Amino acid sequence: MSLWDPRNVPPYPPVRFTKDEPEVSARLKRGDAPPDYDSGGPVKYHYLANQQDTAGDYGLYRIDISPQGGGPGPHFHRTMSEAFFVLSGTVKLYDGTDWTDAGQGDFLYVPPGGIHGFRNEADAPTSLLMLFAPGAPREAYFEGFAQLADLTDDERAEWFVKNDNYFI
Repeated sequence: MSLWDPRNVPPYPPVRFTKDEPEVSARLKRGDAPPDYDSGGPVKYHYLANQQDTAGDYGLYRIDISPQGGGPGPHFHRTMSEAFFVLSGTVKLYDGTDWTDAGQGDFLYVPPGGIHGFRNEADAPTSLLMLFAPGAPREAYFEGFAQLADLTDDERAEWFVKNDNYFI
């Protein structure tokens, strides 16, 4: 027995596509494509759909982390939610209270302001999907890590705030 009642369907968002005819605009990105950004270290970034691709709706990235590749400690974002879906391997996810091992198929949703973190402490690689909504220019954030050592403490703190990352 279903509790769904066709008279109580929640409203959809406002119409955004108003042309009379549909268009060919889908884009396929192959799973075996090389990463969009290789940090030269333990992390490879695949920008599956970024802010520009989705007109700011969301950003979807596949993150591949090498064995013992680490990851960010507890932090939060003010402008966006973030979601994690584990594709393979084991990753430690922090839900604001505890670090928990998460494996293939596990999912963590973090609303704006929610404390979270992730890291690979395992002796095997891990791969996860990260979704940011609304979309944000996270590519600049990920690719900017290489320059952090060249910044003063004040410049580094400003860079994190500019990129909506607040470490606890």
